[in-house]
Amino acid sequence: MYTHYFNFTELPFSIAPDPHFIYMSARHKEGLAHLLYGITDGGGFVALTGEVGTGKTTLCHCLLQELPDNIEIALILNPKLNAIELLANICDELAISYDKERQSLKNLVDALNRHLLSAHAAGRRTVLLIDEAQNLSREVLEQIRLLTNLETSKTKLLQIILVGQPELQQLLSSRDLRQLNQRITARYHLLPLSLAETRAYIRHRLFVCNGNPNLFKESAIKRIFKLSSGIPRVINIICDRALLGAYAEDSKMINSAIVDKAASETLAQPVQSRVRFTVLSSLLVLSITLWFFYQDGDRLVGAEGQEDPARVLIHPITDLPQAVDGLLQSISVQSATQEILKKSESENLVDPVMLFDQWLENPELTLERGILNTLELFGKVYQETDPIDCTAVRALGLNCLHGKASWKDILEMDRPVILEFLLDSDSRRHALLASLRKGQPVMRVDEESAFTLSDVLRYWNGYYLILWESPVSDLRVIRPGTQSEAVLWLRQQLALFDGVTDKETMPQYFDSDLTTRVKKFQHHYNLTEDGIAGPQTLIYLDNLNEAGRSMRLQTNE
Repeated sequence: MYTHYFNFTELPFSIAPDPHFIYMSARHKEGLAHLLYGITDGGGFVALTGEVGTGKTTLCHCLLQELPDNIEIALILNPKLNAIELLANICDELAISYDKERQSLKNLVDALNRHLLSAHAAGRRTVLLIDEAQNLSREVLEQIRLLTNLETSKTKLLQIILVGQPELQQLLSSRDLRQLNQRITARYHLLPLSLAETRAYIRHRLFVCNGNPNLFKESAIKRIFKLSSGIPRVINIICDRALLGAYAEDSKMINSAIVDKAASETLAQPVQSRVRFTVLSSLLVLSITLWFFYQDGDRLVGAEGQEDPARVLIHPITDLPQAVDGLLQSISVQSATQEILKKSESENLVDPVMLFDQWLENPELTLERGILNTLELFGKVYQETDPIDCTAVRALGLNCLHGKASWKDILEMDRPVILEFLLDSDSRRHALLASLRKGQPVMRVDEESAFTLSDVLRYWNGYYLILWESPVSDLRVIRPGTQSEAVLWLRQQLALFDGVTDKETMPQYFDSDLTTRVKKFQHHYNLTEDGIAGPQTLIYLDNLNEAGRSMRLQTNE
């Protein structure tokens, strides 16, 4: 209904696990890595758990896209079966023939064992992946454990991956399943998205369907995060209804009021109770802030006895919603505050930082100034009188890469980067992110200044500019069909990624096989899968070789 109104090519927030819309947060990437480990290097069970709607099934679909050619997989999506039905389902998934008139545990296990031995002899691995595994009965789980006894003298013939809700953890920890629990070689619990990841997730899905990535106002995104607790499925439900509400109100932007109305129409829990939670957490934040301002030990007084607001110590507290959730039952706000302060001090989160919104008021934070600061890192001096731009940057032997990305993408590119900050609809600032200090951004103008990550992300609109040095002389793009020495470098870097080092008859020619390898590399890093080694792909490739990295984002613990 609202697709044409917002010029979408398709619905951006469908709850179906469409691989086209997959957003791989750091948590999802780590979860996928555990699944891939279970397939390629594991020898027992792998358990992936997570709350309802956190993206477990989506990870399974993503896994299917990245399977090596020598992998056979039996995917069980409905585990509410008895032992015989499960074994028959596994045989059906692997196209194993068996006597359907004489189904018994022995006949099915024997047929499966013969297939596994044949696959192993042919160099193939077999994987059983069971989704919603918390619904498995103890009898079936015991039968699954016995399947791992199908082995040769050196290796297991069947790798088993269990994917389920947190109840699966409780089930596996029971005493009568301890033998199975001891065989789990890798475990991972998928957590909900953070606020920054929620913001990137919403913008990613809007971008995929050709929508405006800034359609949701920052206040709306923060409200969605609070209402959804960072669970992707709930984010989708709220966003979908919010778009419908905006369409009904003839609004081109989504604000927090539209989000609240959408949530009240879709969520089982009344929004009022969530608002109450927000008010209580806000009171806690306020009490913490007042505590810092009025504690004599932490006050910094100016020359005339007045407190300098630019020098007030701010103590960043992470995971405040989780911390508050465990403290709402406290007798008073004061006792809750003391508990949070104790937690903050125990985590050493007491480094002083400047107030970022005040720092951004500096009118000298221009794009030109950011470029000049970056050139200093490269030891380059711009001596012309004309304003500096990317044309002048190329004359100095460097290249420009600009675009829009998530914070995760910025960290993965691992370069000093100029970020664009939005103060209001007409006012922008630019500053160089020079390094990270204990995970906090350090911006550089005349000198370096550290800020909290949450403040930087609050004003950063996602746009960036990176100055980068070509890993090969005057190299900015390598296209399929070209022939040059740069193709040799491309093959060497890809070999660090996929291990392919076969001798080529024409190693300097960018052939179709090399194009396929580039696309697999781009898919792994969530880059545009066009098979062209453009600037962003070249940067990621250059990062594979630590010695060859010309400039990196400094990280200080």
